Amino acid sequence: MGNNPGGMAPGGGPGQNPGQGQGKKGGKDGEEKKKKHEALAPPSHFGRKKRKTKGTQVASKLPSVVPTSKCRLRLLKHERVKDYLMMEEEFIQEQQRLKPKEEKDSEERSKLDDLRGSPMDVGSLEEFIDEDHCIVSTAMGPEYYVNILSFVDKDQLEPGSSILMHHKNLSVIGILADEVDPLVSVMKVDKAPLESYSDIGGLEDQIMEMKEAVELPLTHPELYEDVGIKPPKGVILYGVPGTGKTLLAKAVANETSATFLRVVGSELIQKYLGDGPKLVREMFRVAQEHSPSIIFIDEIDAVATKR
Repeated sequence: MGNNPGGMAPGGGPGQNPGQGQGKKGGKDGEEKKKKHEALAPPSHFGRKKRKTKGTQVASKLPSVVPTSKCRLRLLKHERVKDYLMMEEEFIQEQQRLKPKEEKDSEERSKLDDLRGSPMDVGSLEEFIDEDHCIVSTAMGPEYYVNILSFVDKDQLEPGSSILMHHKNLSVIGILADEVDPLVSVMKVDKAPLESYSDIGGLEDQIMEMKEAVELPLTHPELYEDVGIKPPKGVILYGVPGTGKTLLAKAVANETSATFLRVVGSELIQKYLGDGPKLVREMFRVAQEHSPSIIFIDEIDAVATKR
């Protein structure tokens, strides 16, 4: 009985050698080991893991709107913020639009400052020769024939006005239109006089003449227009000291509510030539600005010896 029944070989199928089954099993184990070695390959990068950038995706992604109880309030809040942002945008655009103009103005201003130079002299305009030339006088006395620079406003120039001059060639480079002589500002009486006609005794005829010559032209000018005569521009009060000339002038200023300028005749005599006439012009200019006004020149015989 040396042969197995059925022709089966021990440890295998029909007609199969035991060595063949072991060969297949060994081949599978080799493939699995090879795969394990391949899976355990060393990584090519070291350190922290890089984050995935989602900038473009997040920027293009629309926000999700979740309906809640405060959606209406949030909408109003965002609309208000939008209005503020639009206002800020308009402000920035306006500033950018005005910036070139401001730079141009500052550049022109610097050019004018360079042309004007420093320091500057103060003088008085005496006479126009033509549109670009005039005669000016300084505090030292002499008169000069000078140029008027192109950037000076010639409409504001007039004889007797104070001007700024270049310290080298004495060209007219500016106007002192708002300058008021300090002597004239002292002449102006801020508070109205408190004297009235009742404080004057024994001058009834003179009071009536003052009313007709000074008061009525200021308070009732239509009376002179109906008659067809022009009121006098000035009145001379004469007499020995203490007869009430100054008191009468103050009473007229009180009754008419006019600006009262009081000056002594000796103040009109100045040291330098031309300062006296300039002071008189300045005084009448201030009186015209504060019209109706009364100019009372006391002791006029100091400068006007002939009547």
